[in-house]
Amino acid sequence: MISRDIIIIGQQAWDTDIGSNCKNIALELSKNNRVLYVNSPLDRITLYKKSADPKVQKRIAVIKGKSEGLIQIGENLWNLYPDCLVESINWVKNKTLFNYLNKRNNVKFANSILKGTKELRFKDSLLFNDNEIFKGFYLNSLLNPFLSIYYSRDYMLAVDYWKRHGERLEPLLIASNDICMANSAYLADYCKTYNDNSYDVGQGCDLEIFTENTTAGKPEELQSITTPIIGYVGALQSIRLDIPLIRYIAEQRKDWTIVLVGPEDEDFKNSELHQLDNVIFTGIKPMDALPLYMQYFDVCINPQLVNQVTIGNYPRKVDEYLAMGKPTVATATRAMDIFKDHVYLADSKEDYISLIVKALAEDSVTLQEDRKAFATSHSWENCIKKINQAIQMTIDHK
Repeated sequence: MISRDIIIIGQQAWDTDIGSNCKNIALELSKNNRVLYVNSPLDRITLYKKSADPKVQKRIAVIKGKSEGLIQIGENLWNLYPDCLVESINWVKNKTLFNYLNKRNNVKFANSILKGTKELRFKDSLLFNDNEIFKGFYLNSLLNPFLSIYYSRDYMLAVDYWKRHGERLEPLLIASNDICMANSAYLADYCKTYNDNSYDVGQGCDLEIFTENTTAGKPEELQSITTPIIGYVGALQSIRLDIPLIRYIAEQRKDWTIVLVGPEDEDFKNSELHQLDNVIFTGIKPMDALPLYMQYFDVCINPQLVNQVTIGNYPRKVDEYLAMGKPTVATATRAMDIFKDHVYLADSKEDYISLIVKALAEDSVTLQEDRKAFATSHSWENCIKKINQAIQMTIDHK
């Protein structure tokens, strides 16, 4: 796909402090197309609660006409700050009233986008909607794109905020798009329930820091450990990770040390894991420090719960583990199927023990190289190739 005009909307603004699939996709698409990445419009509750935040101040300045809202951030890439304030309406329980207010928000949002596309002289635009169920619900009819695309990267309806009206609206939104894409087989199947033209386009990952040789010394928290290290890297959230499972592993195998690298939620902070001598919490670490810890892990784990939040999620951390050649044990889910030849998949807490033992015993240079090669195949370039193929097939059919 070359020389197209693409509008991208989603939940995460360009100036967000965390990584984003949508931003990576925009960067990759902008190599051959013109891309307008649109921030979500400022809503009234955010204005009320965070008015002093510099990011909110920027949006206020744009709305008041005191600051430019269209900013070029790459050769073919622009970022748009909408010049509108939308109402915070998710508390509204009445469906008819919510629909009315939501359409008003969509109209304001669409008018801001149209100003940007007019200035850039976009024509026959493709509209790429990254999981924006509410503010993007009416945009297909309001913007009238040449092709509309819905991108599913999380099962949003497992989150209370999206569930109230999302259970009703997301199926309709999926059905209304020309094409749907997802970053896992589970989510692709979910989309296909409402739109036959749905595809699993996989997941891209930025793995450079995990494929480079690390020469720094052993982190201080690990220096006194003489047992095999079983490690996890990532946010420690009880909605996603199985605390009793981690405790079971630690209690069953006191000759192993469990190292958990990442920020803890309240459940983790208050858990009995902190009372176990062979469990170490390092706290949050900078992204570029993570490989320094992982290189000393004998086995990496992804002990996630199986619930609506996790079952369809693509586990990017597993690619990071594999990019370093690490033997990895993870909870078996539909999204993990593509890893089955390179990752030990566990269905129970007992499986975790036996599979970690197996992973420790049979690790080899050959297996390490196979893992690295598999992980590096999950590049953003390969992901965009699949996106382009799905789009082209849809255009040809259309």
